[in-house]
Amino acid sequence: MAGKDQDQVRMSEGQRAYEAKRAAKAGVSLEKWLSMKAQERDQLAAKAAKAAEPTKKPGFFARLLERAQKPIG
Repeated sequence: MAGKDQDQVRMSEGQRAYEAKRAAKAGVSLEKWLSMKAQERDQLAAKAAKAAEPTKKPGFFARLLERAQKPIG
């Protein structure tokens, strides 16, 4: 995984020690902890990207069916 290598390169010794303590507290290895954090970060990014997509206006037939299902009155 290229992302995991980049995280290790960018982290200072203090950051690495902090993450090691958090991993130990969670009962997992540092490598697994960093991969879990990367997955969570990717999921949040995907969720934000999906929320940022503009909603598409319903097509002609979808609008027609919607109007046909509404009660008259």
